[in-house]
Amino acid sequence: MQLRGRLVHRIVPNDLGKRVSVRITHPGGGFTDIVGVVESWAEGVLTLRRRDDSTVEVLEADIVASRVVPPVPPRRRDGRPPQAP
Repeated sequence: MQLRGRLVHRIVPNDLGKRVSVRITHPGGGFTDIVGVVESWAEGVLTLRRRDDSTVEVLEADIVASRVVPPVPPRRRDGRPPQAP
């Protein structure tokens, strides 16, 4: 049995400053996912800032799916991320 999902592109230029997940195609085939905050979106190019503070430019035409995702939860005092109940 093979499960197939529908790829949906849900982010828009008004999502500047929001954390997003985008799935892009590679020229040779395949996909990769990038998670980051949208810093700019101009002339078909998005700039995303990753958690490690690096930036990546993504061509809007390469995006096959995207969505806004929640912000990274704050770290606890002991340095560990919060645990689900």
